[in-house]
Amino acid sequence: MYIVTGGAGFIGSNIIKALNKRGITNILLVDDLTDGKKCLNLSDLNIADYMDMYDFLELVKANALNLKVDAVFHEGACSATTEWNGKYVMDVNYQYSKAVLHWCLKNKVSFSYASSASVYGAGPIFQETRDHENPLNMYAFSKFQFDQYVRTILPEAKSQIVGFRYFNVYGPRENHKGSMASVAFHLRNQVLAGENPKLFGAYDGYEAGGQSRDFIYVEDLVETKLWFLENDDKSGIFNLGTGHAEPFRTIAETVIEHYGKGEIEYISFPEHLKGAYQSFTQADISKLRDSGYTGNFRSLSEGVKDYMTWLDSRD
Repeated sequence: MYIVTGGAGFIGSNIIKALNKRGITNILLVDDLTDGKKCLNLSDLNIADYMDMYDFLELVKANALNLKVDAVFHEGACSATTEWNGKYVMDVNYQYSKAVLHWCLKNKVSFSYASSASVYGAGPIFQETRDHENPLNMYAFSKFQFDQYVRTILPEAKSQIVGFRYFNVYGPRENHKGSMASVAFHLRNQVLAGENPKLFGAYDGYEAGGQSRDFIYVEDLVETKLWFLENDDKSGIFNLGTGHAEPFRTIAETVIEHYGKGEIEYISFPEHLKGAYQSFTQADISKLRDSGYTGNFRSLSEGVKDYMTWLDSRD
């Protein structure tokens, strides 16, 4: 059996979709479905069972999860970068992750988990070493601290542990994320509502719309994770991006071209984000490549076109 925590979420549901494509349906989905709209991510997926995230945690802590498990994809987390309740964030993102990790170690189960490029703060170097890590918010700190904990475990681990520092992920099945959904999703909604797509104006030394991120299409991200599943001798913490930064302006231009309407409108940079915003990210993926992974990643314009086409098919 495969376990996917956060399985009704954006990346978790895409992992289940990819497993289904490989003929795997013996999957335990773990999540908090208080927000029932997340069920829309699951309507075309096949799983064996569902468990609430807190019920799962209790069984894990008691080592009472009586299942034969091949691998755990730990994707569940509080992903809001604007959440400043530190106790809550650390309980959900750090303590919970530790419990699942130790269950996997005790039972010799492959453990793959979601870290984040936010651990690097403002950069400018995005490389998996302590001297480049400087989290700027509670979400980033919780992911950084778990990475630090994993680093102490890795040398003695007898089963696979793989952490992936996700850069800016976008693509299908993120509709439920609200304000935390990708820029591509929001700009499409603006254009279809008859508005101009809006981007931040000049800030932090970047021209209007020129703030740049390493954007990775969710299907490319999942393919990378499944390669590690098939190569369970590989452990470590890896950046997971394309290795190329592209400006937000490219997203807006691609959305405008796809729908044939709108023009970019620039807005003032929000005061509440100043000092806690990454104006530039670019994954150093040399460690990922050194692991043996040779897969390709879509360019931003290619990925946005594919995503718009997918969204259009769901309207």
